[in-house]
Amino acid sequence: MAWTWRFEKSDGTEVQPAVEPDEFTTQGDAESWIGEYWKELREGGADQVTLSEDSTRIYGPMSLHAE
Repeated sequence: MAWTWRFEKSDGTEVQPAVEPDEFTTQGDAESWIGEYWKELREGGADQVTLSEDSTRIYGPMSLHAE
């Protein structure tokens, strides 16, 4: 199983992340990583992220902007 993030603008257009993610083997590892790098990702042009396990979307889009 591989857990991956998709990085998007607010309109859903995919963007390259400012920080290249690792390959995650657990959901917890993926979520810990996004918790550590979300500010850099937002500053690099991503507005939201979606988490997937292999080809199945788990949740998202989740905003990287404070409410």
